[in-house]
Amino acid sequence: MADPLSLLRQYNVNKKEIIERNDQIIFGEYSWPKTVNTNYLLWGCGKDGTSKEYYTLECLLFLLKNIHLSHPVYVRQAAAEYIPVVRRPDRKDLLAYLNGETAASGSIDKSAPIEIPSQVKRVTDELQNDHVKKPRFEEDQVQRAKEQLAARLDAPKESSVTTEQIRSRLLEAMSVERIAAIKAKRLAKKRATIKGDDDNGLGIPDYQGILEYDVDVTKDIISRERQWRTRTVILQSAGKNFAKNIFPLLQSIKVREEGGGRNQPQEKLQTPRATPVHPVPQPTVYNRYDQERFRGKEETEGFKIDTMGTYHGMTLKSVTEGTQPKRAAPPVTPQHHPVPVAVPNRTPQKRVSKTPIIIIPAATTSLITMYNVKDILQDLRYITSEEKKNQGCKRENEVLIQRRKDVGLTVPYRVIDNPLKLAPGDWDRVVAVFVQGPAWQFKGWPWDGNPVEIFARIRAFHLKWDEMRLDSNVAKWAIHIIQLSKQKRHLDRANLLKFWEVLDSFMVKHKHHLRF
Repeated sequence: MADPLSLLRQYNVNKKEIIERNDQIIFGEYSWPKTVNTNYLLWGCGKDGTSKEYYTLECLLFLLKNIHLSHPVYVRQAAAEYIPVVRRPDRKDLLAYLNGETAASGSIDKSAPIEIPSQVKRVTDELQNDHVKKPRFEEDQVQRAKEQLAARLDAPKESSVTTEQIRSRLLEAMSVERIAAIKAKRLAKKRATIKGDDDNGLGIPDYQGILEYDVDVTKDIISRERQWRTRTVILQSAGKNFAKNIFPLLQSIKVREEGGGRNQPQEKLQTPRATPVHPVPQPTVYNRYDQERFRGKEETEGFKIDTMGTYHGMTLKSVTEGTQPKRAAPPVTPQHHPVPVAVPNRTPQKRVSKTPIIIIPAATTSLITMYNVKDILQDLRYITSEEKKNQGCKRENEVLIQRRKDVGLTVPYRVIDNPLKLAPGDWDRVVAVFVQGPAWQFKGWPWDGNPVEIFARIRAFHLKWDEMRLDSNVAKWAIHIIQLSKQKRHLDRANLLKFWEVLDSFMVKHKHHLRF
């Protein structure tokens, strides 16, 4: 019995066409589903008592179609199309067998169960059946159709039809009662049914009913339309005069208000002005939280002390004089009073920066330097310092990187490699440091240069290659390690993106007053 792996090898060696149709892979008269298992074992399966797993027919056919691609590109395309991937250790041996270079392979399991293929109808039979089913036309019918088509092509083209022409033609074709009946029938059918695919086959009388139904409304709308050219013309009104129509209304309102004011007596007009400023006494209702209202004046021991008074809005002189009558004095005090108050407010305060600071090593052996820090942290791609030097880049004392957070939104970060130039107030803005390994990197730092104290206040990171040995100091300190691979360079962005994720969580807890 033929198996799918042998037929795939035979068709590939002889360059025969393999058909894919309706989730089936067809080899001549035999066909299997795309997900059928072949008898080729996956690498590492079936050994030491593990369960056996086999490659599917779709997986092997996809490999033959993309044999010209490199393995990483092939893996990405297979993952995008949700197709299983041929593992790298099996690739060379499998291609040698499918291309006819070797007659057998050690990964082929001859005891694997094989699914029975299904028969496929021949294409010639289908074509013959289709040819029999086609209707035959007589010669006179074909000639009549050609004459009708030629007559339509030779006929003159009609000019554009207006609503008036449509209305006149409808009135000529049918009476007003007939048109009204079509309208009523159309509206009743429209309310009782839901529009579906059957509406596409309407005949000529239905189209005439639709046009007749819309012609009245369209004509009414067109008759009311006005064409305005500018917004100034829109604001103008042809039949109205502002002075003639609006001014009399305003004048009548003014006369009405003045006439109502003269009839009122003057005492009532002066009554609101004579009302006292003192608050109206409230009824004596007992309240345990408002005991001051129930205390008598005898508790002040004869002194005229207002227990409900306040010093809000009073000057120091008025507070010291008490309730004594004010002496006549020239109005000089209001002019000199605001002068000493406004003097302290004239001194401007220095604005405090909220830009975070990142410190990197100054050593040239570090993977991150002032040459490539912008490419690593801003563009999330690693470029060596030697490549940047060959490109003619100059070393800067400090670099300002722009971190992209959302569409059109960036946040600045200041990067330096000489922390001794920082002022005492700038250390509160230091949020991250890249550690190289030796402890002398923190000589001259605050907190006595103790790495344990420093890493408790500043988030520490270490950038290294995955094949390099980890430094002993870095292993015992609280440092987040970022590893890069020299072979898998497509993973640089994902690895470098972890730096911002860890830094954001740290700044939310400890540096939330900064801008990030």
